[in-house]
Amino acid sequence: MHDHARQPGTIRVLKWSLAATVAFVAVEALTGIQAGSLALLSDAGHNFTDALALLLAWLGCYWQAKPADDVRTYGYHRAGVLTAFVNALALLLLAGFIFWESYRRLLAPRSVNETAMFVVAGLGLVLNLAIMWAMRHDQRRDLNIRSAYLHMLGDALGSVGILFGSVLIRFTGWQRVDPLLSILIGALIVWTAWDVIREALNILLEGLPGGMDLPSVAGAIRGVEGVLDVHDLHVWSLSSHTHALSCHVRIADVPPSESETILGRINAELLRRFHLEHTTIQFEHDNCSFSETGCPMHQKAG
Repeated sequence: MHDHARQPGTIRVLKWSLAATVAFVAVEALTGIQAGSLALLSDAGHNFTDALALLLAWLGCYWQAKPADDVRTYGYHRAGVLTAFVNALALLLLAGFIFWESYRRLLAPRSVNETAMFVVAGLGLVLNLAIMWAMRHDQRRDLNIRSAYLHMLGDALGSVGILFGSVLIRFTGWQRVDPLLSILIGALIVWTAWDVIREALNILLEGLPGGMDLPSVAGAIRGVEGVLDVHDLHVWSLSSHTHALSCHVRIADVPPSESETILGRINAELLRRFHLEHTTIQFEHDNCSFSETGCPMHQKAG
């Protein structure tokens, strides 16, 4: 399914999820202050970045849907990648703050209201699971959406930790559980952010798409009937789900109609095996020198 076909539904999910998350952040922050729980306040901070993630994801979908023009010839595909990268960096900063505050609480524990912790964490878990369920399909195909999805996953795990922690405090009275839970939440934040940062950087630096092997791509092209060799092969990502390829392909000195047939075979193989739709392929004929005669024929697909 093409991106434009699923944009309205995706944006609708993001809007409703954003509204629900903002409302929950306000409830959790107020309850955290009243209950004296650093874990709830930390989780509220995480949920606030969830709201930021959803907002940026919505903006990313909007930008990615804009058509290409004479200046941005590939369109705005990388807008979503940029928003995911900025969002993940914000998560790392938040984790650092949580670690510092948790350290201070471990040195000087404070009494917390474990009942309020339990109720709010339960509501948060339900909210996060509902949003994750709504995003379950789009997050597999879009780094921008997956960034927001991972926020929800990390916060859902944090809510589970708070639920167990509040029960532990209730029956043992051990107040250091609260800052220890905050450290756990901080670690979850780092975990959710790192994978997004790594993939976003790979896309921004035009690295090979994840899960793709360059020798395998070259081998697939060489295996096409009529292809003698391939070189100057480059594969990169425009976004998390849109990739591009350029290369030089050596073929025999054949008529243009036959070279078109070879081009069609190459692109069919690249689409079938690697889902590559944006390709630029330059043919070089076997009995001539590119540097001396300029006889190679440049052909493009995608």
